[in-house]
Amino acid sequence: MPSQDDPARPAAGRTRPRVGHIQFLNCVPLYWGLARTGALLDFELLKDSPEKLSERLVAGELDVAPITLVEFLKNADDLVALPDIAVGCDGPVMSCVIVSQVPLDRLDGARVALGSTSRTSVRLAQLLLAERFGVRPDYYSCPPDLGVMMQEAEAAVLIGDAALRANLHYAPRLGLRVYDLGALWKEWTGLPFVFAVWAARRDYLEREPEVVRQVHEAFLASRDLSLEEVPKVAEQAARWEEFDAEVLERYFRTLDFRFAAPQLAAVAEFARRVGPTTGFPADVRVRLLEP
Repeated sequence: MPSQDDPARPAAGRTRPRVGHIQFLNCVPLYWGLARTGALLDFELLKDSPEKLSERLVAGELDVAPITLVEFLKNADDLVALPDIAVGCDGPVMSCVIVSQVPLDRLDGARVALGSTSRTSVRLAQLLLAERFGVRPDYYSCPPDLGVMMQEAEAAVLIGDAALRANLHYAPRLGLRVYDLGALWKEWTGLPFVFAVWAARRDYLEREPEVVRQVHEAFLASRDLSLEEVPKVAEQAARWEEFDAEVLERYFRTLDFRFAAPQLAAVAEFARRVGPTTGFPADVRVRLLEP
């Protein structure tokens, strides 16, 4: 029996699901349509970084949320993934990058700054550098400020909006090399990559199966509507972002929001390569919400 202060216990009188929202541009197409469909009225929406949302979902402070792939796989027994919705890529991703002063195969022993808020991107970068390029850098964590990073390190791992700024604005001006993690993985394995999945807590799903399905359907409808109207989504997002509508439209079309057989194969390959050294089995089971 859960205690009164157990975060997984539903609060008395609470009916709306607590749903997470990543505060990065890559999730704009997944949420833009929610206001159009009216589904936002049905959620208690909480915004945060991928790392914080992952922690809150695992802790039971959220019912349904995006969660970084590494944290999902670490907690796979307690979570159920929502099919056909994720944040990933099938080739370049633009917003998960290594910015470097030298070619990647020259980073052995060099300092590499990890400015990421996503453990998945960090683990992917480390995997690629070790196994594809054969180097073992000296890693350290720091805020995602490219100028500061490049004063103290030979290379930096960046994700999200900071990576977009570095990729499109700062690196070209500074003469730095930019390596796209999605493209490197695709060239190496032939597979897409999944950075974050949408998941429900298994205990919440058992209590509120219909609510979880409604949340899932709402996000699918939002995603589909956004992808049908990408120019409009980009135009509106450009009003409050430092990127113009043309760049944002290209970015939104580059991202892959699917989570089906090819993406599951990619997750299995990533787990096989990093699981035993990252905190989950190499053959970890991914449970999907059933129709």
